[in-house]
Amino acid sequence: MSGPNAKINLLGMNRSDLESFFESLGEKKFRATQLMKWMYHLGVSDFDLMTNMSKALREKLKEVAEVSVPEVIYEDISADGTRKWVMRLAGGNSIETVYIPDNGRGTLCVSSQIGCSLDCSFCSTGKQGFNRNLSSAEIIGQLWIAARSFGDYDLSKERYVTNIVFMGMGEPLLNFDNVVRACDVMMDDFGFGISKRRLTVSTSGLVPALDKLGDVTDVSLAISLHAPNNPLRDVLVPVNKKYPIEELLAACHRYLSKLSDKRRITVEYTLIAGVNDSETHASELRDLLRDLPCKINLIPFNPFPNSGYERPSRNATLRFQKVLSDAGYVATVRTTRGDDIDAACGQLVGRVEDRTRRSQKYIPLQNINVSPDGRASA
Repeated sequence: MSGPNAKINLLGMNRSDLESFFESLGEKKFRATQLMKWMYHLGVSDFDLMTNMSKALREKLKEVAEVSVPEVIYEDISADGTRKWVMRLAGGNSIETVYIPDNGRGTLCVSSQIGCSLDCSFCSTGKQGFNRNLSSAEIIGQLWIAARSFGDYDLSKERYVTNIVFMGMGEPLLNFDNVVRACDVMMDDFGFGISKRRLTVSTSGLVPALDKLGDVTDVSLAISLHAPNNPLRDVLVPVNKKYPIEELLAACHRYLSKLSDKRRITVEYTLIAGVNDSETHASELRDLLRDLPCKINLIPFNPFPNSGYERPSRNATLRFQKVLSDAGYVATVRTTRGDDIDAACGQLVGRVEDRTRRSQKYIPLQNINVSPDGRASA
């Protein structure tokens, strides 16, 4: 909501924000942790049900605040257990969120922006253009909805969402403050209690923001590399022209140096047939990352209209992986999940009212919309 009489959405506020909010009402700080338990441990959004608060306080909360989540306009479950939600936000735009179960682990891929301004050449999200950043409430709302979708909501019981990755729509570090605030809530014991090792922020390489990130949080880090040299990465990930690979890797070292424990960077590398998937490229990547504590996630490209790219063969993917494995790297090939519900990596399109006019360059994609049932179609 907006306007002078708008209610404050308490979802997405971190503990410090909530303490300040309750103090502004003349209440003690401990009310913040009470509220967080109701919202995040029990999934309660109705103030009337928060019975360890006085009736007078509950009435005051109803006057000035709300717990509001995005509207789910479509949800589907893949044959492999992957789930996808399309969520409508204020202004009519929509985002997509994906849950991927795998051997006892459940990873939620959340979006941080409506669209993306970076225009990586192999990503369908970027071809939709960019509208705006998500609020911290809209980011946390994705997790809140996913957690509730499995039935009884009680974080003291079995958790279905065990890992969170900021790898959905948008560049997280271009929405710095809201992403950091959402991470605070995700990791807070009175929030969702996600371990810092199980919460990953992925970036295409915004070096100044990456340095700033290391000063305010200790979440795990992933970088969208996708090329072993600057000329190729300039094409695939245009932000590389501003922050080339050498600067990005130096920032990764600085980030790791600020952590209190030993961790590795996750290097994301989308394999595109005939573009960056040769054994020569693999050897370049092997040498490039020699001094960086990292694991490498190889992602076979998922084709989409007008991309101009193709998925590599299985043999090419395995040859690439072998070069890295033989050099001692942990190099995994991401299994494509959720293809039957259009939930595969790089295919989250939602509905974006493009403010950049970038989508006009991609005519087939310009006509992609979300139908009333939430499905993306051209």
